[in-house]
Amino acid sequence: MANRIQGLRRRSQRVRRALKSTARGRLRLSVFRSGKNIYAQIIDDTAGTTLAAASSLDKSLRGKVKGSDRKGAAEVGKLIAERGTKAGVENVVFDRGGYLYHGRVKALADAAREGGLQF
Repeated sequence: MANRIQGLRRRSQRVRRALKSTARGRLRLSVFRSGKNIYAQIIDDTAGTTLAAASSLDKSLRGKVKGSDRKGAAEVGKLIAERGTKAGVENVVFDRGGYLYHGRVKALADAAREGGLQF
């Protein structure tokens, strides 16, 4: 179990290091997924603040979708795009956080693109 967690931490650090070199001051759309839920944040690394956040546990989504499937991840992607555009965010860098770009992570990213975020 510890090796799996260490591997995820190592991959996420590798992804974040690559993003820092290519971000050029853009904000970061960070994704965290657990077994039951999925979370997304738009983060300004220079100021150290979170501008927008969404998860499958939000009041507007609770009971309607499950965070453990692609439909729920797509709803979270739409919600983070909506909240990001309200905050004045258009361009972000996608931080998949060590997870494969597949399944729920890909569904969230595609829905965020359709919602108006560019990355």
